[in-house]
Amino acid sequence: MNDDEEDRRLVERFLGARDAASFRALYRRHAGGVYGLALRLCGGRAAEADDVTQEAWLRAVRRLGAFAWRSRLRTWLCGIVVNVWRETHGAAPRGEPAPEAMVSPPAGDDVARIVASLPPGAREVLLLHDVEGFTHAEIAEMLGIEDGTSKSQLSRARAAVRAALATEKS
Repeated sequence: MNDDEEDRRLVERFLGARDAASFRALYRRHAGGVYGLALRLCGGRAAEADDVTQEAWLRAVRRLGAFAWRSRLRTWLCGIVVNVWRETHGAAPRGEPAPEAMVSPPAGDDVARIVASLPPGAREVLLLHDVEGFTHAEIAEMLGIEDGTSKSQLSRARAAVRAALATEKS
């Protein structure tokens, strides 16, 4: 059984009988990816990523019965994460977080800091494409944009990362 079929089976069991074991299995299958995306979107701020992740799972459970399987479950879940992050992003203060609130990247990891400083649209597309492995079509569906917009955002994001790295080296 492939991953998509397993997800469908678990969702059907959960929805049919509110089977806790099925939900736990779904959660275990996708929690790492959901949290990882939230953490990267939040620029390494663990407390913020925890909040985004929790709200995303709550929304997913409430809306799971309406999921139409036009995309993979993982794509749908990541779309919810991005939407929750977008909603909280505007309301959250954008100052530097306290060091203890950060998940420390490995020493010398300038790329994570640079990615965290990108404008939200560029950061979303870069993370979804280059880190999470989604296609431009999947990203377009998640973010409600055109494929071409995803491609241009990715190009701009990569150029900004290269430029920032070049500036830091000089």
